[in-house]
Amino acid sequence: MTTPVLLRTVDDDGITTLTLNRPEKLNALSYALVDALLKALEEMEGDDAVRAVILTGAGDRAFSAGGDIPEFAGSVRLGAAVAVRDFVRRGQALTSRIEAYSKPIIVAVNGLAYGGGCEITEAAPLAVASDRALFAKPEIKLAMPPTFGGTQRLPRLAGRKRALDLLLTGDSFTAERALELGLVNRVVPHDQLMPAARDLAHRIIRHAPGAVAAILAAVTRGVNMPIAEGLAAESAAFAALVPGHDLEEGLDAWISRRPAVYTGT
Repeated sequence: MTTPVLLRTVDDDGITTLTLNRPEKLNALSYALVDALLKALEEMEGDDAVRAVILTGAGDRAFSAGGDIPEFAGSVRLGAAVAVRDFVRRGQALTSRIEAYSKPIIVAVNGLAYGGGCEITEAAPLAVASDRALFAKPEIKLAMPPTFGGTQRLPRLAGRKRALDLLLTGDSFTAERALELGLVNRVVPHDQLMPAARDLAHRIIRHAPGAVAAILAAVTRGVNMPIAEGLAAESAAFAALVPGHDLEEGLDAWISRRPAVYTGT
């Protein structure tokens, strides 16, 4: 029986955990693993029972050490068109999907987050890191730039000069440095990583699903827009909620000083 490259654990509280499951390869992002992750995200987005997603890596050594280099090298040997199609577009599709996802994705960085593993962390709306986590942008050591969005998202998170320092040297950096740069939301002791990620998820999903999705969409769209366009996106996100049940329920509950009961409508 073939071991799955992606493990999915569904809990009864609305939180699904996806585990990159290639620990013997430091959870390197093979084409099959990227495809499995994209498929799982597609399936879960339409499942109302899934309120939040936690993404982590199998084992204690790595979240993901990046792309599967031997597999990628095979594509490179077939020429630029094949390498771009098989590797670059696939990786960018994954990080773009994670970035624009309508439900909160929390990356739980349990070890190495190099290359593509770091780029997934950059793309995710939220991330918690173990104090053992180690990050790097090592693509320059392969005589190439990052290709899953790292040249674009890291400067937006950390600033141009600090990003270029990491991109041009390939030097590794700690979880605490990742926190300073804005790549992760918090750093916790290793044995508290998954509880911390679940706690964050619970503090989000107690709120109305439509409001969570509206905030994710408005921030993701607006962050790269001029402020006037971003404000228009914010207004549109609010307006879409006005006809629904949950906004009225939230207002009534606030006024009545009672717990709100959301239906997701």
